[in-house]
Amino acid sequence: MEPKPILAMVIPCCNEEAILPETAKQLKTILDNLISQEEIDGNSKIIFIDDGSKDNTWETITNLSEGNSIFSGIRFSRNFGHQNALLAGLMKAREFADASITIDADLQQDVSAIPEFLKKYKEGNDVVLGVRKERTADSFLKKLTGNFFYGMMKFMGVDIIPNHADYRLLSKKALDILSQYEETNLFLRALILKIGLKSTTLIYEQHERTAGETKYSFIKMLKFALIGITSFSTYPINLIFYFGCIILIVCAIAILNFIYEYLMGYTVPGWPTILVSIWFFGGVQLISIGIIGIYIGKIYNETKRRPKFIKESDIGFNNIKNK
Repeated sequence: MEPKPILAMVIPCCNEEAILPETAKQLKTILDNLISQEEIDGNSKIIFIDDGSKDNTWETITNLSEGNSIFSGIRFSRNFGHQNALLAGLMKAREFADASITIDADLQQDVSAIPEFLKKYKEGNDVVLGVRKERTADSFLKKLTGNFFYGMMKFMGVDIIPNHADYRLLSKKALDILSQYEETNLFLRALILKIGLKSTTLIYEQHERTAGETKYSFIKMLKFALIGITSFSTYPINLIFYFGCIILIVCAIAILNFIYEYLMGYTVPGWPTILVSIWFFGGVQLISIGIIGIYIGKIYNETKRRPKFIKESDIGFNNIKNK
């Protein structure tokens, strides 16, 4: 008989005290059922990562862990961001679990799909990507910005699965490979696809948040998109070159036109032409310098080799045996 896999659930949390008890209840029910059905090992765990919460999130995690050994937690010294919280949980899960599933704490991602993730893992897939069936739970603005985000990523040449967030399963083999990536600017949605192991997708239903508020504002989503584009594509820099070539062609045509008008004795416009040219090329230069600056800034951050996160404390890992 094949040994039952140890499953780790990884849940990043930031100011989620309102929803966390219900999240823990639903995930525990799923894992208890899988354990009773002998689908997973009894040492499977639920790992919460407190990403610098200002409310009582860590106290809630502590109470859950003290009440049941299935719960454990990692606390950051400050907010390091959603992607780093995911990475911290995954790297901890890598020490003892055969497979890990990441899911957000807001219960918008359908927890009932977890057994299906496990089924696809047992079919031989090292990576199972959860893909939202529809975005019915999202507002019109969030749908619009979400579609723009995935469209822009594709346009910029970033390999990404549309409507795939951070609901996925990764085998220990996949996590071993992921641990070799040392970049500071994390964008796991695209990085996971670089692993190259056998993968598949799983369609799930998206639900409305039942408590608390979303942590992804438009500004954060825009910043997230910039990280993704500049981490996996040099297209913006190439675009500057192409745009510069187009401008040179347009300028050459304009010069020929001005020469023709001069020879024909037409009056050539003065100040409007000069002002528009200055403003236009000034804007192009600023945008170009800004794009190049983003890439230089990322190189600067990478060379400093600062830690991706700092763990202040953890709870619930004392009885875990490393793989």
